[in-house]
Order: sequence, then C-alpha cells, then structure tokens
Amino acid sequence: MMLGWRKKKTEEAVVAARLKVWASAVVLYLTPLLSDAGDIVNSVRFHDIAANDGAGIRYRRAESARDRIWDALKAQPVLSAFQLGMVPLKSRGAPGVAIFDYDGDGDLDLYVTNGPGVANSLYANQWSESGELGFVDRSFDAGVAATDMDASGVCYGDIDNDGDQDLYVLGSGEPNRLFENRGNGMFADITASSGMGSGRHYSASCSMGDVNGDGLLDIVIANTSDTWDNRLAIFNAFGFNDHNQLFTNTGNRTFVDSSDASGIRKLAGFPDQAPADAASVTWAIALVDYDLDGDADIVWVDDQGGGVLPANQGGVDRGFIHIMNNDGTGKFRDVTVQAGTNRFGDWKGLSFGDINADGYMDLFVTNVGDYVLTVFPRPLPYELGSYASRWFLGQPDGSFRDPGLGELVSSVFGWGTVMEDYDNDGDTDIIYYGGGDGGPLIEVSNPGMYLNNDGAGGFRYDPGALDGSINHSRRNVQGLAGGDLNRDGFVDIVSVSNLALPPPMPLVPYATHWGSDADATAFFFPSFTPVSETEFSWNGMDPADGGLSVEINSADNGNHWASVSLLGTAGLTTHGVVNRDGIGAVVRFTPEGGITVMRPVLGGASYASQDSLAVNLGMGKARKGVVDVLWPGGVRNRFYGLRASERLVLPEIPCSYTTAWDSAHDYRHCVTRALRELSRAGKLPRGLKKRLMKSAMRAYREAGPHGRRDDDSSDAGESRRRHQRHGA
Repeated sequence: MMLGWRKKKTEEAVVAARLKVWASAVVLYLTPLLSDAGDIVNSVRFHDIAANDGAGIRYRRAESARDRIWDALKAQPVLSAFQLGMVPLKSRGAPGVAIFDYDGDGDLDLYVTNGPGVANSLYANQWSESGELGFVDRSFDAGVAATDMDASGVCYGDIDNDGDQDLYVLGSGEPNRLFENRGNGMFADITASSGMGSGRHYSASCSMGDVNGDGLLDIVIANTSDTWDNRLAIFNAFGFNDHNQLFTNTGNRTFVDSSDASGIRKLAGFPDQAPADAASVTWAIALVDYDLDGDADIVWVDDQGGGVLPANQGGVDRGFIHIMNNDGTGKFRDVTVQAGTNRFGDWKGLSFGDINADGYMDLFVTNVGDYVLTVFPRPLPYELGSYASRWFLGQPDGSFRDPGLGELVSSVFGWGTVMEDYDNDGDTDIIYYGGGDGGPLIEVSNPGMYLNNDGAGGFRYDPGALDGSINHSRRNVQGLAGGDLNRDGFVDIVSVSNLALPPPMPLVPYATHWGSDADATAFFFPSFTPVSETEFSWNGMDPADGGLSVEINSADNGNHWASVSLLGTAGLTTHGVVNRDGIGAVVRFTPEGGITVMRPVLGGASYASQDSLAVNLGMGKARKGVVDVLWPGGVRNRFYGLRASERLVLPEIPCSYTTAWDSAHDYRHCVTRALRELSRAGKLPRGLKKRLMKSAMRAYREAGPHGRRDDDSSDAGESRRRHQRHGA
C-alpha cells in the first residue's frame, strides 16, 4: 500500500533537504575558460542571421501567466527552501519551433510558439521570391496567431492528404489547437469540429504518424503534470503526473481519443508501490519505426525529477525512455524493460538515426547533464554519467545498448536535439541545445553542442561550429529543429529560448570538473543568494525575454549533398497506403564508396519541435548514391543513381522489391501501373518516371530469390501482398 504521496510535510522535508547546502555551491567569481577541443577537420561554421533582429526575425517570448507567482515570490525579502522549491515550472514559457513549407513555394518557413497576449509567429521565407534569405511574419494573415494561447510544442503533417501541411499547436493548461491548411496561404481553426482540443493538460510535445496503417496521420501528445504552477511533480514520484494521449484519425478531419484502447497508458517498469494506473512526466515523444518492421511505434522520454531520488539512493525509478511497440494495428505494448531503456534520467528530448552504420535505429536522448546535480546535495555523491545526455545503439533484437560517452567524458544539459550530417561528410552527427530554469539557479552549461561523428559512432565535440555565432549559454533554449533554409544542401539550425541572460549578468563556473572539454563552458546563473542554510534572497536580476536563433551553415567545406522528399500515394495509386507526406518512412542512403546512413521521416521529435521533412543526405566527395526507402506498411523501394546536388521527390511505389512475387512480370506490371497512375495525377516528371522504373527492376534483380521475402505476417501485410500479386 502506498502512503503519503501528497502530504505537505513530507514535501517540505524533501525539498528542504535538497536545497539545504545551496549556500556552499555559489562561487562569487567568474573564471573565463576556453575549450581546447581543437578544430574538426573539414568542418563548417554557423552564423545567426536573426541576431539583433536580423533577417526580419523579431521574436520575443512572452512570459506565461504563472510568472506572476514567481514575481510574488521574488518580492519577498526571504524565502524558505520549501518556497524556493515550489516556484512555477517554465514560468517564461516552453516554446517550440516547426520548419515546413506552409505556402508551397519551395522554401522552408518557420512556425514558433509564444505566450499569452503575443502572437505565435509564422515566418514566411522569402528565398523563392527574392533569392535572399529573409522572413516576413504572416501569422495574422494566415490565421495561426493564436494570441490568447500560452502555446508550447508544435507538430505538423497533412492530416487530410490534400497536399498541404496542417499545424497542431499545444497549450499549457488549456486545450490544444488544430489548424487546417487551406492551400492558399490560409489556415482554419478546426479544433472543435476535429475533436482535437484534447482537454486541459500541460502538454509539451507532439508527433504525427499512421499507427493503424489506414493512410491517415494520427497524433500522439506528451503530457507532463497536472499543473506548472508549482514543482510538486518534480518532488513526488506519482501523485501529480498526467498520462499521454493518442488521437486516431477517422477521416474527414476528425479524430477519436484512443489513449485507453491503444494500450499506451499501460506502463511497464515502475516499482510495486506505484499506483496501478501510474502515469509519468513526459517531455518529448515521437512516432517512429524504431524496429524497422513497417509500423509506427512510440518512443517517449520521462523526467525522474530532481527531487525524486532513484532507487539506488533509496527512492524509486520513474524517469524512463518508454518504448511502446505497435502490433501493426494501432495496439501498443510497453517493452521498455525488454528494450533495456528502463534507465532513470531527467530525459528531455529525442532524435533518431543510425550513428554507427550497422543498419539498426539508434536514439539520442537529452538529459540534465553531469553538472547541475553536483550542486544539490543527495545521500550519495553525484556519479559521473548518471544524468548524461547520451546515445543508445539499436540491437538486432530490438533492444538498445549504452556504449558510454567515450572521449567526451561528460555531457551538458539539453532540451531540443537533431541527428543531422551537418558537415555533409556522409555520417550522422548530433546537435543539441538547452538550459534549465531550476528555481534557485538557471543551468547554462550548454553553449550549443555539436557532436561530430568519426564515421564509426564515436563523437568529438566541435566548438568551432559556432565560431561567429552566438553563445547559447546565455539563452535558455527549449525547442530546436533542422532544415535547409537557403537551399544550399547543408542543414541549418533554428532554436527558440524562453529567456536570455545578457551581459553583465554573471555566469558562475561549476566547482566540479570531470576532465572534459565541457568543463570549460559549464556555468550556472544564481537567481537567489543564500542567507543561511535554509533561507534565500532574490538577487534582483531578472532575465530578458527569450528569442529565436536562425543559424545558417557556411556550407563551404566542399562536401557534396543530395536531398530527398517523399510522396505517399494513398488515394493516388490503386494500392498506395502511405500518407501524403511519407511521415513514418525510413530512408537509407549509401553514397558511392561510403557507409549507409539512416534517417526516419518524423512528424515531430526533438523537444516541442519538428524538423523539415526533406531528408538532407551528405555525400562527402562522392557524386552519386543509392536511396532505399522503407515505407509505412513495410513496402521497400530502391532508387539508384541519386546525383550530387540533386533534389528529388520519391513517390511510394506500392510494389516491394523484397516481396516474394510470383514472377518478374507481375512485379513489373505492379510498378508500371503505379507509375502510370502517378503520371496521370501530375505527380511524376517524365524523366523521373524512367529512372524509377529502371531502379525498381534493378532492385528486384539484385535482391534475387533469397533477398525477396514476406517479412510481414500481419493481416495488413497479407492484404497488401494479395493486392501486389494479383490486383496490380
């Protein structure tokens, strides 16, 4: 029987114990240190075109209404440890960013969420119109300003398969909103008619994907706790948490809540004393085919909470990386324990790819890092790596292995993250930003982490990537996304912060050093000064409003690239089953003489954000390569001869070269029919049609009888095979 989860005295004692020796942590000096990590060979540099309101970007993050609670606390001459531990969560907001082409003009636009009384921003890229990179805010014109919202995360996708991308915007303690893209630069708020308000939750992130194989995008939502007006959920294991939600698309722009029926609320791995219906505090979520079986699984990351001690220190483990395995019909089973991801952490953000080129999906998860918890006392000293942002390597059995941080030694705080080949050398790098407003301090150990892959899954910190950009340690970054904004073939990075710490606000170095390059830039900002072991006083320095950073890649190292976008053909071809955006597909790419990389096309991941759906492919010095697409539903298509600097839209051809066809004639007939239907729909340029046909037949021949197999034994898979063999 579980007792006393909500008792105030227990909460006071816990919070006070965590903060008791805060006074000893505040060092009254600032020592400037420089990293000796050295330059990465043939790297690139980023510069922020949005600095000083450049490029038409004038975004300022508005404070949330709960910031008034924080202001009232700061006005008191002295605060107790308990009062300080109960300051609001994310009082300056939890903004996210989406990179997408909302107006169909061929360049990528930006949508950034904001707080109450200030419009969310829809920055229309002017590249296609003027040939110059600049932005104009069209949020009011387009109908997506949502000025009355305290908006947090955002995701997008074509929910009705009409050829344009719709927006889903999350709220903090209020209903979420769904905006339908009308295809003319305008959106309509269809929240009420669609059933996507979702109730009153403190939602952080969302992701779109097709969970049941019907060709329509469904939406999953990461919820946190029952309020952000205090931090009780950070100090109490299960008393204040909120379940995540899954909404299934039923067509005609309507959704039903499938959270219970789908099984996503049956969580595994919690201790016996947890309630039977225990929920978690989830910051990031993604619909992703992690096991490469052709259906959309769910991966989400939970917060252990700085005030909830892990089991190895006498508490309970609750902050896991949850893996929800899809049976192919939209029913999920929590396989977290089997996957080996029931490892506690204050997990924050998610990105995916194949970092060691072994053919399995890997994941990177941000965390609070190895510095901030050295300040707060615990029963045992902080152990290096316990709360590190880290990557996990996918294994053949669907589990994940933690290889450690290697020569990085330690890690820093993170929220948003992307896996991108930012230098286009042909492997998968990791980028993550983030800082934490922890109440008595603001954690600012992350100046912008660029982890450069050595080609075999080992990483080295690349501080030179941000030479000439801005210091993200002075920005409390939340959402982050990647996309090629100026169409030069190199990924650019967009990030949004909820507050800023401009000079001369002091950044204090952590006393703990790990012998890592990160030691040199690991700082915190002390919001409060201890006047005794249990009492604190505000230092009088208020952070500035957060802003938007748009960092453009120098694209000057001579490496080649290509870009692939996907076109699902549900409703366009007789047997097409994939949503129009191709969300949920997994793209593999092998440049000539290079390793094979993997990129899932996701409808939301990172933290509160979504990357461009176009897949940027680094080629190094190669001039052509091979693309292999695993589509939702399990069909495999292969395209040979993708050329350097080429941008292609590859359609779903619902004829898998890995299926055991009755004859080559049947396979050719299926491909021919699909290409003919796509041509008639105006979706296929003549030259590409010939290349697709040639590639399809080559893939079939090279697979051979031993390479063609029926991987999918599900009812949906059998139905698809019948269509492919006999209905083509």
